[in-house]
Amino acid sequence: MGVKITDSVTWVGKVDWELRRFHGHELSTHRGSTYNSYLVRDEKTVLIDTAWTPYAQEYVDSLAEEIDLNDIDFVVANHSEVDHSGALAELMKRIPDKPVYCSANGAKMLKAQMHRDWNFKIVKTGDKLDLGSRQLIFIEAPMLHWPDSMFCYLTGDAILFSNDAFGQHYATEVLFNDLADRDELYQEAIKYYANILTPFSKLVPKKINEFLGLNLPLRFICPSHGVIWRDNPLQIVEQYARWADDYQENQVTIAYETMWNSTRRMAEAIAAGLRNFDPTMKIKLFSLSASDKNDVVTEVFKSKGLLVGSSTINRTVLSAVAGFLEEIKGLGFKNKKAAAFGSYGWSGESVNIVTTRLKEAGFQVVNDGLKSYWNPDRDMIAKCREFGETFLK
Repeated sequence: MGVKITDSVTWVGKVDWELRRFHGHELSTHRGSTYNSYLVRDEKTVLIDTAWTPYAQEYVDSLAEEIDLNDIDFVVANHSEVDHSGALAELMKRIPDKPVYCSANGAKMLKAQMHRDWNFKIVKTGDKLDLGSRQLIFIEAPMLHWPDSMFCYLTGDAILFSNDAFGQHYATEVLFNDLADRDELYQEAIKYYANILTPFSKLVPKKINEFLGLNLPLRFICPSHGVIWRDNPLQIVEQYARWADDYQENQVTIAYETMWNSTRRMAEAIAAGLRNFDPTMKIKLFSLSASDKNDVVTEVFKSKGLLVGSSTINRTVLSAVAGFLEEIKGLGFKNKKAAAFGSYGWSGESVNIVTTRLKEAGFQVVNDGLKSYWNPDRDMIAKCREFGETFLK
């Protein structure tokens, strides 16, 4: 059943309460997600985006209860990723000749994924689709977060349909930001940004300024996941501008993996040194094998500094640490300091390897790291505390 946003715009998406993994198994979604789809009725009717492939039949059947599918004049595909376009193939079986509006890359990617050649209408920034008393204005948004991504703006109702930008993986029945739990909402919003949009942060302010430069009124931001921003919708735009500006809080994250607890004891002693030097500093400590990697990435995103620890095994690092270092390298964090630590019993390569990987990931490594030969004794524990204090200095 659809939910009215305005007299002319209805949410016709799908709430997925069960989703716990996304992008294969790459992203955790502790609170599920939504696949937001929007129906705009004027003299002409347009459907904006659909739903994820497993829900294609359910989505189209539900949409047919909301509107006679033949009454849909246009379909807009803001993004070809299948969590937005997965139900398109099922829909187009029913209305095969209806035009599909998308970017040039969108048409290319939809053809490659769906192996269909529908009636594609290629649009670029500034193009308009006349609906009667309203228009849709298209705004290309390449690499936010795919090459084909775009937004569209509805005149009259002053709605920005922003696709993946400004969204969250957050299953909710309340639909609007002023009805949602603000703490949960912003936790999911920053996690979404940190894990998906960080590599494209330099593009975010350009796109924000481009939209603001159009001087269009704004009543709603309707993303493709999570809540609709209707109460002060620019609050999430302003937050994105802050997150895109090499964001950091007064926080240090310690991420480690250990074999026989020696590296764990080092991590805890380093945390004590951090706390002794600055009691106001937020310190987050994670065993990488026991923690959700996307939650750790979110805390790294919020941090000024990162300390990574690993025992040495087979002349290299533990697998959980190796995977984590590869993850943060791909995200391309900026303006963050880092250092390595770890224990060893034979050859002791892990600290040097972690140091090298941190440099490759773009962190400013502040020292050569700290090694403990076997289980840290009282003197080594003191060195670990000093290591934490020196890192903050």
